[in-house]
Amino acid sequence: MDGQERLRRSQGPRQDARLSTAARRALVAAALAATVSTAPAAAATWTPDVAAARAYAAPRPGTASFAVRAHGRLYGHRTQRGVPAVSTVKAMLLVAYLKRAKDRPLVAEDRRLLAPMVRRSDDDAANRVFVAVGTRGLARLGVPGFRAHPTIWGNSTVTARGMSRFMLTIDRRMPPRHRAYGMSLLRTIVPRQRWGIGRVRLPRGWHLYFKSGWGSGSGAADHQVALLTDGERRISVAVMTSGNGSHAAGKATLRGIARRLLRGLPPARG
Repeated sequence: MDGQERLRRSQGPRQDARLSTAARRALVAAALAATVSTAPAAAATWTPDVAAARAYAAPRPGTASFAVRAHGRLYGHRTQRGVPAVSTVKAMLLVAYLKRAKDRPLVAEDRRLLAPMVRRSDDDAANRVFVAVGTRGLARLGVPGFRAHPTIWGNSTVTARGMSRFMLTIDRRMPPRHRAYGMSLLRTIVPRQRWGIGRVRLPRGWHLYFKSGWGSGSGAADHQVALLTDGERRISVAVMTSGNGSHAAGKATLRGIARRLLRGLPPARG
């Protein structure tokens, strides 16, 4: 074998190796590009799994209705069924009270009312806020399907459709100077009341703001209203259940419905 032949043979494998490495890099780059290009599409095409939520709720005790708003659309089941608001109306009381204080800073007395009312669902605080805002203050929020009870705020009527619309823009309904404080209350519900949607594992980057209502704790009414946001996208959820037989059963139904509705939600962008 002459020198040129030996040189050609010795170079051949190294050239093949370089070509193989380049090919691998091209494949990796293509895969990354495909991931980046399909991520926004996945986010844009995600829809709540209403069929799965309905199938889950059907054999459960009691009656359920729910609504989800995403991508400018409404999804749900029995979305206009009227139910007693119980403590979900405290989210409305919060907004109505903050609107009354739009031209002044919040003082300690304000916070002693609002924080317990929202974070641990204190009824005495809610009674005082209700006296302050009145049925007119609640009616001015313009929540579809809402009918205020003249004396007992928890007996006001709401629908999943109406509360999902309210929650979708709850932060924007608050005066700018009080918005961070109001939303911090909805995000820091005390641990013992973080059931239902509060027990659903969300994808990376999503934040949950919610309020529950459970009446006397008998299972007669167990509801939740929520806003989920990743800073850019927002999704609202309202789940209303009644006749559950027990509070434990109601909490389980809330979690099961919420988990199925939010199945496949993509992680936050960026």
